[in-house]
Amino acid sequence: MERLDKIISNLGYGSRKEIKALVKKGLVKVDGEVVKDNGVLIDPEKSVININGEDLFYREYIYLMMNKPDGVISATYDNREETVIDLLEVEHQVFNPFPVGRLDKDTVGLLLLTNDGELNHRLISPKWHVDKVYYAKIDKAVDEKDVEAFKNGITLDDGYKCKEGKLEIINSSNEGAEVMVTIQEGKYHQVKRMFEALGKTVVYLKRTEFGGLPLDQELEEGEYRELTEDELALLKSY
Repeated sequence: MERLDKIISNLGYGSRKEIKALVKKGLVKVDGEVVKDNGVLIDPEKSVININGEDLFYREYIYLMMNKPDGVISATYDNREETVIDLLEVEHQVFNPFPVGRLDKDTVGLLLLTNDGELNHRLISPKWHVDKVYYAKIDKAVDEKDVEAFKNGITLDDGYKCKEGKLEIINSSNEGAEVMVTIQEGKYHQVKRMFEALGKTVVYLKRTEFGGLPLDQELEEGEYRELTEDELALLKSY
């Protein structure tokens, strides 16, 4: 049970003072009855709240898929840079979601956002073996020696040895290569640093899949949508 004004405020319908004014005007109903007390305790999962003729859709958690664009940082707030939260509509911002893991500023593609801390932990912890798949363009040729290096675990510049990764070559020539990379960790700049350890540079990076969930191809960069029940069930299976 929660206070009515707290529930409504958390959904972005104003401060508690403003909600008290709405209640005083008789504009708030719970289960069809006009509310007299803005502090009344209700179960938001079972009761229907109505403000000025509009039913509120209450949920505790929110789950979003975004096609992150270039130039935007994976953070909840920044004084100077545009963040992925800035790309959300107010109706979703009020849930205070945060990115699940992060993508570099110049990396694009699939980014999940939620306010479900437990799911976030399971998805980013290496012990749950959640695959993250990337499409990358490399400045030099990539060969079977590189594939083997990923399989054996690449040691980064700080001495950390990555867990086994999967490198698939789409095409390769002296001008460069296109590859798919699958890892289960999320170290800082990890994919870029793995290739740097091999003497190569990533010139374009896009995450295409997270935990078996592919990026919705209908989403343009900067667009997002809520996960379907089936997509959420897939992520919660970890």
